Amino acid sequence: MKKTIGILAHVDAGKTTFSEQLLYHTKAIKQRGRVDHQNAFLDSHEIEKQRGITVFADQAIFQYKDSTYYLIDTPGHVDFSPEMERAIRVMDYAIILISAVEGIEGHTETVWNLLQKHHVPTFFFINKIDRTGANPEKVIDDIHDNFTGDILDVTNTSMSNEGIIEFVAERDEELLEYYMEYGYNEELWLSKMQELIKNRKIFPSNSGSALQDAGIKEFLEYFNLFTNTDYNPDKAFSGRVYKIKFDEAGTRFTVIKILSGTLKTREMVDYGNSDYRFSDKVSQIRRYNGDKFEIVREVSAGEIVAITGLSNATVGDGVGALTDRINYDMVPTLRSKVVFEPYINVKDALRYFTMLNLEDPSLQVIWEEKLQQIHIHVMGTIQLEVLEQVVFDRFGLKIAFERPEIIYKETVESEVIGYGHFEPLRHYAEVHLKIEPILRNSGIEFESNCHTDDLSVGMQNLVRQHIFEREHHGLLTGSGLTDVKITLLTGRAHNEHTHGGDFREASFRALRQGLEKAKNVLLEPYYRFKIRVAIDQMGRVLSDVQAAHGQFDAPVTEGEKAIITGKVPVVTFMEYSSTLASFTKGKGSISLTFGAYDRCHNEEEVISRTGYDKDADPDYTSSSVFCAKGAGYSVKWDEAEKKMHLL
Repeated sequence: MKKTIGILAHVDAGKTTFSEQLLYHTKAIKQRGRVDHQNAFLDSHEIEKQRGITVFADQAIFQYKDSTYYLIDTPGHVDFSPEMERAIRVMDYAIILISAVEGIEGHTETVWNLLQKHHVPTFFFINKIDRTGANPEKVIDDIHDNFTGDILDVTNTSMSNEGIIEFVAERDEELLEYYMEYGYNEELWLSKMQELIKNRKIFPSNSGSALQDAGIKEFLEYFNLFTNTDYNPDKAFSGRVYKIKFDEAGTRFTVIKILSGTLKTREMVDYGNSDYRFSDKVSQIRRYNGDKFEIVREVSAGEIVAITGLSNATVGDGVGALTDRINYDMVPTLRSKVVFEPYINVKDALRYFTMLNLEDPSLQVIWEEKLQQIHIHVMGTIQLEVLEQVVFDRFGLKIAFERPEIIYKETVESEVIGYGHFEPLRHYAEVHLKIEPILRNSGIEFESNCHTDDLSVGMQNLVRQHIFEREHHGLLTGSGLTDVKITLLTGRAHNEHTHGGDFREASFRALRQGLEKAKNVLLEPYYRFKIRVAIDQMGRVLSDVQAAHGQFDAPVTEGEKAIITGKVPVVTFMEYSSTLASFTKGKGSISLTFGAYDRCHNEEEVISRTGYDKDADPDYTSSSVFCAKGAGYSVKWDEAEKKMHLL
């Protein structure tokens, strides 16, 4: 039986040490490493050894009884949350580590919420019970109050424990009826336990100390007993692209979680999404274990492998019979410009950053051709520090980053119709687009209501392709357009004169012309926050949230603590963790997670500071081009509508 498991936690909760113990007890490694000794099996990258944190979600393989485990040790720092989320999407089960001293911390809540959203069955391990101030019982109570009432502490107990028997029976009606009539049946209880855990109706918990090797064997025994998978190697081959990686020689590998069927070298594989599918031959398959690998000829459902040959694959793509593409929730809210030494060839640097972007799509590397600049999206300043070192270590390139700035977005408040016409000599395309606002954080949606008598299906798909081929600039600050539905109403091509690129020109002009007529709105990113402080400090927190242009829900009190939740602009609250730690003397806790984009609290100030000139954007124009007397001429957006051929 193959099982993919992930270890997740707030930074410094002991994930890597816990992983080392699992590998040691299953004889996957001969000696236990430690983060502080820079010899942990899964923190093999030099940057991880130097910083003492996990940056990359690497995998190890171990055998235990009848199961083969693919173990993923994920980053615990919030700046590397996208890497952690990508790993979550391929896990069969997750293990959350929580320190018995610090308890639930900010990133622990982010982890829990993502596991809930993606329906990953979860176990808890309360770590560091050997430390002064450890209180595992309080941590379990906090999990019960803040995460789930279905946590089941199995530390130092057996399946036949009366409390466990009743806990399981209460969560399954048929089992409860059986229990009332016949009593306990170990085989039946185990089967139901596995089912309830897989369906996220029970969350087992153990306590121990990874550093002292206390409770690890017991946890492993229970974990193996309570988990199962049903991967079928006889079904059609399917998989999901988990990550892209490059080895030291620059060879590109596509890392895939195989969900069904089998895969052999030299087989042709379809991949991509429902709109764009590619087909390539698999040239090599590698099974990685830490930084080591073996080359294999055939793999089957349940495995995570790296293959060469899929030259167009991107993270999240479906492979084989799986045709959908998944999106991720952890969205960077900061943008920074890459700073180079004068002697560096910028195009070489762009090639390296393109590789990094394939490995981590959340970077969203942007090349500003006119300015010869590279910009990236990041989660925070620690990520920038790590990237500086990664670029130097891997590519020998010394770079820096400018101070990161908030990523703004734009949308519209009113429905409009945009018109675009492109007809210089021997070219022709006309496009009419309806642009309307949709729910916040919906991105861009597209629909075609165009009749095939006006425009062939192929041409309609071309318009759709151009709408999604890039992020479009809004008019206020040049920020990315979002939360709009774009409907193709009609269009026209010419049998002889329509050429490649004509519909791109017409579509972009129609989009821009519509924005000129719309009520445009600037959006900024907001945090969802959860702050826990002493009741006498609640007033200070509420005042700070209001001063930061945030909103809060009615506070909740638990004993001597107050819990405050709400939303607040990222730009005004991104440094608040330090402020809170200062006035609570480290006893207050805060969880900040990306909430959504919403109306910018200081729109006019941001627009003025940005200084974007909508009429001087080299990538966009709202004017249309018409032809008369054998020559093309430009017509401004407010005069172009009445000249359209399809009105």
